[in-house]
Amino acid sequence: MARLYPRLDATAPALRLASADMRILGAVLITIAMFVATMIAVTTISRALPESVAGWLSPPLTTVVVFGLLYAYRRWTGRPWSGLGLTRTWWALPQVLLGLAAGLLPLLAANAVSVWAGAATWAPPEPRPPAILLLGLALIVLRAALPEEVLYRGHLYDVLTDRLGPNGVLAVTTLSFGALHILSQSPASGIGEKLLFMVQATAMGLLCGACRERTGAVWMPVGVHTAVYVNLLIPAPASNYGAQLALQTAALTLTAAAVLVTARRESPRPAR
Repeated sequence: MARLYPRLDATAPALRLASADMRILGAVLITIAMFVATMIAVTTISRALPESVAGWLSPPLTTVVVFGLLYAYRRWTGRPWSGLGLTRTWWALPQVLLGLAAGLLPLLAANAVSVWAGAATWAPPEPRPPAILLLGLALIVLRAALPEEVLYRGHLYDVLTDRLGPNGVLAVTTLSFGALHILSQSPASGIGEKLLFMVQATAMGLLCGACRERTGAVWMPVGVHTAVYVNLLIPAPASNYGAQLALQTAALTLTAAAVLVTARRESPRPAR
């Protein structure tokens, strides 16, 4: 066969590589489609409800829709639910708190440098009852941190491990997550700041991916994701938002690098 069809034999590796690339692209597109479908479903349902009810209902509804889509997809494809990294152990809550610290400390450090450099100023936080803060934190987790991390550092991370090594999985999940934020609502104005906001989201995704690799679960990434919103409770209004974003990006990236170094030093993986 090789003698009769030498050209076909020569192109076989290229065809296999192209097929693998298409599967990776398909996994990313399916994850994005789930995200978009969730936003459309939640927005449609919320508009049909009174505004006072929709504000409280949309966060848990977001989580419910994401989990429903993932359950349907994994039941259809036969992928195990355990691949999402939703480990049910006593260590789950400490991992969330550890992720919260891992995300919040670099952000606060970056804000402090922003103030020192004259790019921002500290503002006193608005006093709120502890019960309101806890409720707001729970709604943030249900609206963004948990569903988005289960989609990217849970589902997509798990699917890509069949096709890519650790570096490839980390790169694809991080870049695809960051790219979605080019259209996110933020204080950024102008294309430069919007791009910096996307890069900052990418750095946050890198830290979340490093935490998933470090722990093998999504709980620490959920904590890191939540930290971005908790950071807003200690306001540092920026006179130069671009500079503040650049400092936050650098701090998050350095933290991600530190987590990756410890993860790979303590639990080396065999080469693929």
